[in-house]
Amino acid sequence: QVQLVESGGGSAQPGGSLRLSCAASGITLDYYVIGWFRQAPGKEREGVACISASDDSTDYADSVKGRFTISRDNAKNTVYLQMNSLKPEDTAVYYCAADTGLIITTVQCVMPISGNLGSWGQGTQVTVSS
Repeated sequence: QVQLVESGGGSAQPGGSLRLSCAASGITLDYYVIGWFRQAPGKEREGVACISASDDSTDYADSVKGRFTISRDNAKNTVYLQMNSLKPEDTAVYYCAADTGLIITTVQCVMPISGNLGSWGQGTQVTVSS
């Protein structure tokens, strides 16, 4: 049974930082493309970052490029999203997802990443305000 569990969300001031974690059980994360998504109230879910299975290459949405970093720790079977220089518009529920359905056929993940990935976590709230 695949389970993805996000943690690390919370409140931060503008300009601050948070690190989200996505811990997996039932799968080995480095076999799959992993994406981080977010959904703000009243808005559609959007992909913010992805990391490839093949070579750990990464890609980012323009809105977070230069501020967010996705990484993977294979020993811990965990993917991270380091979020720096946070802005109020980063406020959202953040989800990690794994391409366990193998719908992404490119060797390297490219944003925008499909929202139809096979396995999802429950989400973690990030609130950025002064």
